[in-house]
Amino acid sequence: MKKLAVALLALAVVVLSPLAVLAAASTDITWYGHSAFKVTTPTGKILLIDPWLANPANPKGKEILASLDKADQILLTHAHGDHIGNTVEIAKKTGAKLVASNDLMKAMVKYGGFPEEQADFAGTGNFGGTVTLLGGEVKVTFVHALHSSALEYDDTSGLPKSLAYAGNPGGFIIAVANGPTIYHTGDTDLFGDMKLIGDLSHVDVMMACIGDKFTMGPERAAVAVELVKPKMVIPMHFGTFAALTGTPEAFARELKKRKVKTVFKRMQVNETFSWKP
Repeated sequence: MKKLAVALLALAVVVLSPLAVLAAASTDITWYGHSAFKVTTPTGKILLIDPWLANPANPKGKEILASLDKADQILLTHAHGDHIGNTVEIAKKTGAKLVASNDLMKAMVKYGGFPEEQADFAGTGNFGGTVTLLGGEVKVTFVHALHSSALEYDDTSGLPKSLAYAGNPGGFIIAVANGPTIYHTGDTDLFGDMKLIGDLSHVDVMMACIGDKFTMGPERAAVAVELVKPKMVIPMHFGTFAALTGTPEAFARELKKRKVKTVFKRMQVNETFSWKP
């Protein structure tokens, strides 16, 4: 009887220990439309990626933006306005720090109005480099993308707005401790090195642009998934404007045509799903 009691006590210690609780916790992923995502880590840290919350595809975007009171890191793939979105407002409200390439971070401070004290050197890098954030809970690797990345800003000359150099466009590999490895492609075309990204990173969740015109469309995005081989793919960057003609339905058909085994996750705007280890 005594041995049984000791065994049960030992089991309780393991089950209730912080590490065990952390390992059992989920990582929550919310899509706000366009390319904007929130990733909530198992310990409750909040990452926002390309946070254009008040975008035309999100009927509750302004309301969500007004009520947002916590964010730890803001990750920007490139300098276009539909990806910078509400970054500066969110940063000023929450104290969130910026994660961006070195050139983009400097441009955001000089031309974009981002608070300089929150543009921490610890959150900047360049393609191929990895930064460790939030006490080691998150590691972000910078990977390249095929797109452009000039930053528009107001000056005294009026319209059209001036363009500032903001480095090259990119994507992120986000590795969450006791959670998924996420590949946010940013805005990009298909490129062959996506296979290397998949081989090296073992991606769990791929957030893939599919809208066409300014990025790869459904057919080329399906090839990208075929190269990366993620466990799950979430389509993004579609339907926000009439010009973005790529659809999730067309993307799903292309994946099926290629017999890609990746789970297709069609998220609705403001939907959250939980990833459990």
